[in-house]
Amino acid sequence: MGRVSQAQARENRRRVVETASRLFREQGTHVSVADLMKASGLTHGGFYKQFASKEALVDEATAHAFGELARLQQDGLAQYAGQPAAAQRALIDAYLSVEHRDNMADGCPVAALVTDMARVPGDREAHRVYTEGVGRFADRLATEDDEDGITRLCALLGALVLARATKGSPLSEDILTTVRTALTEPR
Repeated sequence: MGRVSQAQARENRRRVVETASRLFREQGTHVSVADLMKASGLTHGGFYKQFASKEALVDEATAHAFGELARLQQDGLAQYAGQPAAAQRALIDAYLSVEHRDNMADGCPVAALVTDMARVPGDREAHRVYTEGVGRFADRLATEDDEDGITRLCALLGALVLARATKGSPLSEDILTTVRTALTEPR
């Protein structure tokens, strides 16, 4: 078999990063390199031509996931230009939806990677990217009247994680509904 062109190598790398980003959010960063490469449609041996280590891929896939989150949030803000309350309501409604609960692979990396990142040393790129992403998300949740985006983020994250853990029971949807109402209804 001949060598892969530089363009094909870039495409293969992109595909591995995107696949890893989804699998890490769905299954955790413990997914094996062999399983990642198989899911990417590439050989296990090709991994080390693209990445120095699995940790390097975790770093890049984490950055990719947070890039996706930022793009989704920016698109949502653009849709509600000049209507910050409506934009925040839409973000909360989408975050605490059954669809988001059930789709971890394409969901929020803050919720999906929380336990994995708790085990990553603080000097790793993935930890830095995760920490900065959490801070930016909290900033987006702050309102003009109330700068406490951290409290909102913790409520969203806690509700989503608990709803996922209790999926299949009536409690799961009750958690989503109750917290969504508490965050969006006037007091």
